[in-house]
Amino acid sequence: MRALLIAAAMLVAAPAVAQAPVSSAVLADASKAPAARTIIDGAAWRCEGATCTANGGANQPAPRACRRVVARFGPVTAFSYKGVDLTSEQLAACNA
Repeated sequence: MRALLIAAAMLVAAPAVAQAPVSSAVLADASKAPAARTIIDGAAWRCEGATCTANGGANQPAPRACRRVVARFGPVTAFSYKGVDLTSEQLAACNA
């Protein structure tokens, strides 16, 4: 019975995990993209060319998450964290 309850709980939780907002960044210099998965504040970033995406991550404001990514990957031309897109002014501050 206990196993059945655990399995039911996992099935209920699975759609919530699958629908979590994805974070993304477009790097100004694709040559700075890491070849391997990179963990930043709990978010697992993967890059293909200049476009990087991540799932998960700490509960933090998007501008702070951007600064943390820029510190590791270099300047970005676009950034979204858990569904929150940065404005051009926020991007300029992130890249500063």
